[in-house]
Amino acid sequence: MGPNPKMKREFLDSTRSSPFPDEVLERVLSLLKSHKDRSAVSLVCKDWYNAESWSRTHVFIGNCYSVSPEIVARRFPIIKSVTLKGKPRFSDFNLVPENWGADVHPWLVVFATKYPFLEELRLKRMAVSDESLEFLAVNFPNFKILSLLSCDGFSTDGLAAIATHCKSLTQLDIQENGIDDKSGGWLSCFPENFTSLEVLNFANLNTDVNFDALERLVSRCKSLKVLKVNKSISLEHLQRLLVSAPQLTELGTGSFTPELTTRQYAELESAFNQCKSLHTLSGLWEATALYLPVLYPVCSNLTFLNLSYTFLQSLELASLLRQCPRLRRLWVLDTVGDKGLEAVGSNCPLLEELRVFPADPFDEEIIHGVTEAGFVAVSYGCRRLHYVLYFCRQMTNAAVATIVQNCPDFTHFRLCIMNPGQPDYLTNEPMDEAFGAVVRTCTKLQRLSVSGLLTDLTFEYIGQYAKNLETLSVAFAGSSDRGMQCVLEGCPKLRKLEIRDCPFGNAALLSGLEKYESMRSLWMSACNVTMNGCRLLAREMPRLNVEVMKEDGSDDSQADKVYVYRSVVGPRRDAPPCVLTLSGL
Repeated sequence: MGPNPKMKREFLDSTRSSPFPDEVLERVLSLLKSHKDRSAVSLVCKDWYNAESWSRTHVFIGNCYSVSPEIVARRFPIIKSVTLKGKPRFSDFNLVPENWGADVHPWLVVFATKYPFLEELRLKRMAVSDESLEFLAVNFPNFKILSLLSCDGFSTDGLAAIATHCKSLTQLDIQENGIDDKSGGWLSCFPENFTSLEVLNFANLNTDVNFDALERLVSRCKSLKVLKVNKSISLEHLQRLLVSAPQLTELGTGSFTPELTTRQYAELESAFNQCKSLHTLSGLWEATALYLPVLYPVCSNLTFLNLSYTFLQSLELASLLRQCPRLRRLWVLDTVGDKGLEAVGSNCPLLEELRVFPADPFDEEIIHGVTEAGFVAVSYGCRRLHYVLYFCRQMTNAAVATIVQNCPDFTHFRLCIMNPGQPDYLTNEPMDEAFGAVVRTCTKLQRLSVSGLLTDLTFEYIGQYAKNLETLSVAFAGSSDRGMQCVLEGCPKLRKLEIRDCPFGNAALLSGLEKYESMRSLWMSACNVTMNGCRLLAREMPRLNVEVMKEDGSDDSQADKVYVYRSVVGPRRDAPPCVLTLSGL
């Protein structure tokens, strides 16, 4: 089932404003892969607008309330793939009410009528019910790819419906979701003649799964390339899966318990040795130095190693990294310490992305962790580094200046000093010069997260130098409204601005009147914004949705949490009582 070619031809003929062969237009558009380029092309003229409509098969919607599914369907008649995002990012930190919205079901109802040929759906921070998953499974006969990232509202019953009805499914990717994990029986719902699966990720599910059903599924899906299991899968079970699927390119292991016998260890090592194509490794729950060597046969080809669930110490990490000369991406916990990061700098010259997560972000007395020393060591050894997320408890201006001097190609620089308002611990000065060095040196910077004791000077630097910045995240920083004003006035490509616990008020909020329509969203929580300020913004900018989330017992005049985004459909109709929409439409 697919779109009607005759309808497409008649539509293009009826709207043609200048002679230009369809074949040439379609050829040109087929060469454009980015959404931004295709959007720009559609503005050239009416012919190109129409041709782009009829040639686009994938659409990305960064905010499910910025547009309606009906408008999307009118604009793009032959969509086969949809990426849809819902709640603000701060929902990850429990700052958004549970019943906020972002229900995917209204979209699916429209898609069932307009896109019965839909093959791919990727959802992030959407509310997804079991009923929606069953509706998806039975209404799209050619459906192939489902990705759910940080979604909630569904259970393993919904996954069972997908397994039962999606006969052509190639990818089922379930990551970091608030799922009601009822049982592992859903895996047995895949028909015994089902063989098309290429990607299976259920790493974040907590309950035991039906291993026999999983093993049969893996054995008969000869094109399976990505398998990420949960921690209920033992090393003994993992060995059996690897024997059935030596063709894997990405593997998420289960738990490294219980202990193996000598024979089981040798069999597992042999199974890994047969995985010649493996380049990504994750999971590794409860991995210890005793069993890390079993991974060595695949380490030489690894480009991505995710150890963010593995409490490794420095020596254990160093032993592992000596086997991984080709790593491009590395995620670790701060239990590796500065010595572990020194091993990163010594052994990973090709590294492009580093993420260091806190093992326990709420324990202020914690004795392990990483400091500026580890970050500096990485920068000396990994000159290709361009993406960093670094949680630490202390930092200095001089260290950050050294880091960006060594690695000037950062596109993403996310430094999270976990103690709010922490100054340079050696000089007791604000961290302004650190981030000044980042934005002056890293001219390709697209995403920046700032932390520590910061004055308005930091934001003056950002406005002056960060001309390619698209996303800025700010917490516990700034001196006055001037800081936010500098950012809004000086960053021409800014798309998302996230602010919490800062002194910015109405003057700062209203300084973005000329900016917000070109942005995807603004988030402000625990700032000095009032309801009157929000009402004025909504009046002045009627094409924006200005939402205020009120907390029980809060001051009626204060705007506790403000979420501003552009929309072509006006106020949404499904907002809960705690969300006040002040759109001027």
